[in-house]
Amino acid sequence: MKLGGRFSAAIEVLEAIFDKHNSAAAALHDWGRSHRFAGSGDRSAIGNLVYDALRRKNSIAFKMGNDSPRSLVLGVARFIWNLEVAEIQQATDDKFGPDSLTESEIEIFNAVHDGKQPRWVAGDYPQWLDASFQWAFPDNAVEQGAALANRAPVDLRVNTLRATRDQVLEALEKHGAKEGQFVETSVRIDAPEKAGRTPNVEVETAHGKGWFEVQDTASQIVAGLAAPTPNDMVMDLCAGAGGKTLALAAAMNNNGKIYAHDRDKRRLRPIFERIARAGATNVEVIGAEEKGRLYELKDQMDLVVLDAPCTGVGAWRRKPDSKWRLSPATLEQRIKDQKAVLESGANLTKPGGRLVYITCSLLPEENNDQVAFFLKHHKNFKVIPYTTMWKTAFNSQAPKSADGSEETLTMSPYSHDTDGFFIAIMEKSYAKASVSED
Repeated sequence: MKLGGRFSAAIEVLEAIFDKHNSAAAALHDWGRSHRFAGSGDRSAIGNLVYDALRRKNSIAFKMGNDSPRSLVLGVARFIWNLEVAEIQQATDDKFGPDSLTESEIEIFNAVHDGKQPRWVAGDYPQWLDASFQWAFPDNAVEQGAALANRAPVDLRVNTLRATRDQVLEALEKHGAKEGQFVETSVRIDAPEKAGRTPNVEVETAHGKGWFEVQDTASQIVAGLAAPTPNDMVMDLCAGAGGKTLALAAAMNNNGKIYAHDRDKRRLRPIFERIARAGATNVEVIGAEEKGRLYELKDQMDLVVLDAPCTGVGAWRRKPDSKWRLSPATLEQRIKDQKAVLESGANLTKPGGRLVYITCSLLPEENNDQVAFFLKHHKNFKVIPYTTMWKTAFNSQAPKSADGSEETLTMSPYSHDTDGFFIAIMEKSYAKASVSED
């Protein structure tokens, strides 16, 4: 396909997303299934146009004067991919391209865009979240939002039960793999530019051998900060597909015991194959329907890792369509869900044990506010400063939290070049719980 055809396809996919409320992944899949003539390079380029349009929807629409699929796709070509106006005009004139450029579009493309934009436009986040971004990042809300609108790299966690980082780097050298930052298990492949393709590393032999898992560096860090010891009893309470479970198993060198549970059996289902591939032998899965077993483990866990259900704001680089589907009602429900799972985690933690609360969000309502509420109602828990745990886990100087906190850690694309993650490490005292009723 020529560039014009790719423009037309991306516009068609965006129309399906907006009109039918499809997810970007589903809309792209449906388009590919009905246009089997398109090669892998075409599908990749079309996907890049669609995802870049969704990442930068506010700022592109502001420049173009509207947020129609056509304006967004052509805006990506001009303002994100930096294509020349003549090249875009030639593509739109192609018989498979969209309608030819209008005089107004050409004028916009040639204009100097240096006007002041509202924060949510420059930061490419929903307007209704402006107060939350300002609350979390009073000095750089726009920059934090804009960084969430960039493409994300492919981050990998070396499975130390199966391989070394040097082995993984050598196996993925053809993809430009390099050492990641902060932790010794991290390997990174930079995001492609324009129509470039992101490599599918899960088809590589090294992945089949269990040498690595796809996992953002921030997620690796929060698993490391949990700092399990080899003989611990650990509960991964919202295990999902098991990414952190496997990281914990490697950190414990297959010693001790890890229980992995999730209330959603569909999210949990892939964990079994991943456990086998990774060679993790100290993991026991507690199914979604086996909640009774959780009650049997009350007050027994040395460590409870709670990757709570959240809005996923920190993963907007990877799922940009989710930020436009997010609503106040969804946020309200996630806050309720978080309170409930924190209660479950507190019940499982034994006196002297640690409860590690994690979200992939940057919203204070889901992070520090949630921790403050929990501590107010559970006087037998206290926060362990993340800087203390960092020295234990990584034996290095801890980075500054993106929100300035000295107790909890917020990581973000702007501040740390990672996905957005929050972690609070809390210790349960031996004293009898004093629970507030208000």
